[in-house]
Amino acid sequence: MWLWALLPVCMALFGTVGIWTVFAVSVTNGSVNLTEGVPYISECGTYTPQSCLFSQVCNICSVLAVWIVVIRFQQVKDFGDHGKANVASIVLGFISSVGISVLGNFQPSVVQSLHLLGTFLAFFLGLAYFWVQLYLTYRAQPAKDRCYAGPVRAICCILCTVSIILMAVLHFTGRYSAAAICEWILVMLFFCLFGLFAAEFRHIDCHQLTVQKGALEHEHRPSTIEINGYVTNALS
Repeated sequence: MWLWALLPVCMALFGTVGIWTVFAVSVTNGSVNLTEGVPYISECGTYTPQSCLFSQVCNICSVLAVWIVVIRFQQVKDFGDHGKANVASIVLGFISSVGISVLGNFQPSVVQSLHLLGTFLAFFLGLAYFWVQLYLTYRAQPAKDRCYAGPVRAICCILCTVSIILMAVLHFTGRYSAAAICEWILVMLFFCLFGLFAAEFRHIDCHQLTVQKGALEHEHRPSTIEINGYVTNALS
């Protein structure tokens, strides 16, 4: 069902529009001054009223990211498992998704330590998640869109790695405006990487949970979970 491809696309579009809306509001009400340099994203979302909007954007993106991570994990598992790499992907994806919510709800002007923790989880573990997904792109099915999804994902991962390194170096050397530019580029690339899951999600036939009633009432046999058109066993 190609409609599942809309999930990562909607997440990418919503996050992009939401972040730039926060930026526009902060510039409009004078919370940030562009003549002093480019602000960090979190700096734009520090002050009210845009701080409320920033928190909601991060929370919704966090939920959508978890949803995408879980579906992608199950899709790879249904097509052949790929063991530790697939398990690592869901762990990294879940933790980084939580980090999105943490950095959005704890502004640096209020609780800086938690904000930095959320930033680390979202950026660094999120980058690790996408590198694992790049590996799975060439090792797991479906492979119909691998010819273009793989190179695009690889380019985005490389650019993200360069951006995050430059952001860290520039920040610690006092070039905050340049570091902020790298952060904006990094976040936009992350949204592109999430949106790219549409290439795999368009091959999903269905996504449902079915429990055998008789197994629960009589023999307590393993229930069956039917996801993406495949049936697998699970403990009841």
